[in-house]
Amino acid sequence: MNHPPLQGLRLALVTVALSLAVFMEVLDSTIANVALPVIAGNLGAATTQGTWVITAFAVANAVSVPLTGFMARRFGEVRVFVWAVIGFVVTSWLCGMAPNLGLLVLFRVLQGFIAGPLIPLSQSLLMASYPSEKRTLALALWAMTVVVAPVLGPILGGWISDNWHWGWIFFINIPIGIMSAWITRRQLGGRETEIVKTPIDYTGLVLMVVGVGALQMMLDRGKELDWFASAEIITLSVIALVCLTYFVVWELGEKYPIVDLSLFKNRNFTIGVLATSLGFMVYMGTLTLLPLVLQSNLGYTATWAGLAAAPVGLLPIVLSPIIGRFGHRIDMRILVTASFLVFAFTFHWRTDFYAGMDMGSVVWPQFWQGLGVAMFFLPLTTITLSQMKGHQIATASSLSNFLRVFMGGVGVSVVSTMWERREALHHTQMAEHITPYSAAAQQAVDGMMQQGLSQPQAVEQIVRTITREGFILGSNEIFMAGSVLFILMIAVIWFAKPPFGGSGSGGH
Repeated sequence: MNHPPLQGLRLALVTVALSLAVFMEVLDSTIANVALPVIAGNLGAATTQGTWVITAFAVANAVSVPLTGFMARRFGEVRVFVWAVIGFVVTSWLCGMAPNLGLLVLFRVLQGFIAGPLIPLSQSLLMASYPSEKRTLALALWAMTVVVAPVLGPILGGWISDNWHWGWIFFINIPIGIMSAWITRRQLGGRETEIVKTPIDYTGLVLMVVGVGALQMMLDRGKELDWFASAEIITLSVIALVCLTYFVVWELGEKYPIVDLSLFKNRNFTIGVLATSLGFMVYMGTLTLLPLVLQSNLGYTATWAGLAAAPVGLLPIVLSPIIGRFGHRIDMRILVTASFLVFAFTFHWRTDFYAGMDMGSVVWPQFWQGLGVAMFFLPLTTITLSQMKGHQIATASSLSNFLRVFMGGVGVSVVSTMWERREALHHTQMAEHITPYSAAAQQAVDGMMQQGLSQPQAVEQIVRTITREGFILGSNEIFMAGSVLFILMIAVIWFAKPPFGGSGSGGH
């Protein structure tokens, strides 16, 4: 069913409503990042266990996002979107009220699952509301909300954590969600997409849920159970491998697949998804790492960690509309290449963190990283959807967002594991020099004892210093690895084939 493009105030209202939903979901991720140490401490859990708050959301979201295309065809895009927003509001309230980490993780799973349709359907509904010649601008406005949230998220998360109960980082979603759902239902209720009753691919659904769930649990639990030294990790990895392998085989032969894998026959879709997923994996992993380093090892409060991380969104706010307005005149591959180069440069900039450095050493890399973010989402989304038409837009958007979100969760798990392992290695190496026979160690202990510390207190202080330095060195190495990965990924994007202007028909 084709609907004419919207105009005037109605188009503006729809753009705001759809963007608010995206803003709400992205804000919910970034605001939780900086509050992790506070949440974990308040609920009596280790900081590393607190990362479950992010990864639980990510895996549930990753499972539900690819179902978006199927649900949109069966129930209608507008109806699914509105109910997803309402569900997000309810689960946000439950998260804020959670009395322990177990329930918070459970509610985050529900929240992540319900939130699945928000981003892909916001893209599809937005593009269907704009005339074809302005769809790049529509995507730019959409992308801007994705990068505005990281500006406010860390600041709000830090301020709320330091001054209020951490539950308010979830409660603030409630008015945003209510406004988004009300405007969308009022303005798009009469523009419902065509509903097609197709059989449900139960086999594919079960294989996907079990396979993706087992894989994410393996990533989350691996660092605690020493990976493949644990029977649990081996079992989870076998389940994930078998289910996901059979899932791919099943979906390729299914008449009504729960996930349309045939989209990967399109070169631009495949290249766009690969570049977006790998880039977002590195970006999300380091986005979670930075506040942890600042608060755990450099003495920042949650508020100041948020303020230090926030500048990453300043340049995208200014540049996203400009790129959306004039970006079609430039080869999208050039913009993505520039984005990856900026990421590589700013990551390398962070490889010399040290205890006692000034805040500017944290803020400036974040600020210039925003230049890379501004040229990341819009060009890659444009390349990914460049050859999609009609109902394919919602399906392609949901599948690409599935892999992006899932790989973001993988990035958080991998980076947190690497960080701990590198700290353990550096701790061991540095501790080898702290012996009763080491003149330098004895001199350090004597110096602290002269300042009023007892010998055990002096030794304990040295151990804490070694631990801090081990974590800082580990974070520096992770940023270096991220820098190298972004350089290597530049080659991938040049396999995409122009033209990239327009994303096919936005009708439904």
